[in-house]
Amino acid sequence: MTSRPILACAAWPYANGPRHIGHVSGFGLPCDMFARYQRMCGNAVLMVSGTDEHGTPIQVQADAEGVPARELADRYNRVIAEDLAGLDMSYDLFTRTTTRNHYAVVQEMFRGLYANGYIFTRTSMGAVSPSTGRTLPDRYIEGTCPICGFENARGDQCDNCGNQLDPIDLINPRSKINGETPVFVETEQFFLDLPAFAEVLGSWLQSKSGLWRPNVLKFSLNLLGDLQPRAITRDLDWGVPIPLDGWRDLPDKRIYVWFDAVIGYLSASIEWARRSGEPDAWRAWWQSPDADAYYFMGKDNIVFHAEIWPAMLLGYSGKGARNGTPGALGELNLPFEVVSSEFLTMEGRKFSSSRAVVIYVRDFLSRYDVDALRYYVAVAGPETQDTDFTWTEFVRRNNDELVANWGNLVNRAVSFAARNIGEIPAAGQLTDADRTLLDRSRAAFATVGDALGRCRFKAASTEAMRTLAEANKYLSDQAPWKLRESDPDRMRTILHVALQLVDDGKTLLTPFLPRSSQRVFEMLGGTGQWSGLPRVDEVAEEGGFSYPVITGDYRTAARWASAPIRPGTRLTPPTPLFAKLPPSVAAEELARLEAG
Repeated sequence: MTSRPILACAAWPYANGPRHIGHVSGFGLPCDMFARYQRMCGNAVLMVSGTDEHGTPIQVQADAEGVPARELADRYNRVIAEDLAGLDMSYDLFTRTTTRNHYAVVQEMFRGLYANGYIFTRTSMGAVSPSTGRTLPDRYIEGTCPICGFENARGDQCDNCGNQLDPIDLINPRSKINGETPVFVETEQFFLDLPAFAEVLGSWLQSKSGLWRPNVLKFSLNLLGDLQPRAITRDLDWGVPIPLDGWRDLPDKRIYVWFDAVIGYLSASIEWARRSGEPDAWRAWWQSPDADAYYFMGKDNIVFHAEIWPAMLLGYSGKGARNGTPGALGELNLPFEVVSSEFLTMEGRKFSSSRAVVIYVRDFLSRYDVDALRYYVAVAGPETQDTDFTWTEFVRRNNDELVANWGNLVNRAVSFAARNIGEIPAAGQLTDADRTLLDRSRAAFATVGDALGRCRFKAASTEAMRTLAEANKYLSDQAPWKLRESDPDRMRTILHVALQLVDDGKTLLTPFLPRSSQRVFEMLGGTGQWSGLPRVDEVAEEGGFSYPVITGDYRTAARWASAPIRPGTRLTPPTPLFAKLPPSVAAEELARLEAG
């Protein structure tokens, strides 16, 4: 297989609080599973993201806590970085949007789009909070949709009919922050000319038929008929300054968060390249015709990744209706696939931190195995439809599938072989049953790999577990423990086959369960790293400002193939891979939820 550059982009979490498992089920864990699989295939993966630290959500939370926006962002950037590292997210770089590098890249993108005629100024009516005097961004205004009558439409878009909106057009508009009626005043802002990209976006989206998830493509195509110019600046003092004469020094005009956040994928790639000592290394993922870029997010972010970000990339590269020339960074690749998950609810209710319908990543990891969560998201997450997380189902999946299936296979095969032989035995004459299972296990790499390559995580994890269930049945049917005295050669052959199936299973499950796969690798005599785990490093900006980043060395032994086990390799007696959870866990967690 020829190696190619794969850019894996996980959506940027807001740094206005800790992340809960509903967040990471959409933007985070699917991206990591995909990136790990691609690395195992030998592809050059660059996985980037960071905390999104500008905009009203940060300012609102900072005001509520009585701290400056920067202090709030610093605090939650660290919390989120530590939590995502705890989920074994294999970022090459997880950074933040308040770095000098990010500011410089955002301003360069702005200048390139402006020079090509895709950004213009216009006076419009902006919403202002009468109690604070601050601008209310579109997403912080709700009201009745003037098109379909949906009562909880947002100021930028109606989630019911999908149409773009302007806050002033809402019927009975109200602030999501405090419920007050906004005041609309004239203000001059910069706008991105989205209609100038309608034709080229339409052609590009049509080319994705059969590749993208149908819900993503249909939603994106439906938006094309109503593209409107979109404001990309706001009357705020928290954000990236506008890089034009007469504007850059204004204390209350900033590039708004939705424009600067999507550029983070590019700025993080550039920061990664600089930190790796090769400043131009990012270009392999952003300019090579062989590179493919995958973007992972929840469905509320489709419009930004399937419409707005591609429009920005096209405009900067000089490819919209007005043409133009590429900016200083050069022509930039469009997304190859936009992988959007639906929403995860919890016990039938929408996740809500304010209503305590939530379990934060940190709290979850303090009580349960990280691989148990990763597995649940893979096999039962909101891949193509809204999905309800229930504690009863989490306990069932953990006990019936991780403990009783995979964990049981590992424990029975490795412990019996370690206790009775001490090493991987050589195989004697194989029977038809032996060959059938070995062929079935080898074939699973193509089936599971195809699903992973198409971001079908449920199908991939389900097929992997089905293969392991057959391996478990093989071990039970062959019962090598009954042959210890009567036919030790056949016992050794059965154990060789069973250990080969365990080794294959460890590889098949690595994208989903990297930490426990590392343990199985060591049980089977492996040394060093099988699948790389991330670390949190403290890095510094010029002038002494420091912040944590997630990074890691993922050039490890893991490869997507069945590798023959080596007879004579010493075995390590296993300890249980997963902890069986008592049924009371569900009641205890529901009680916490109700008490919250």
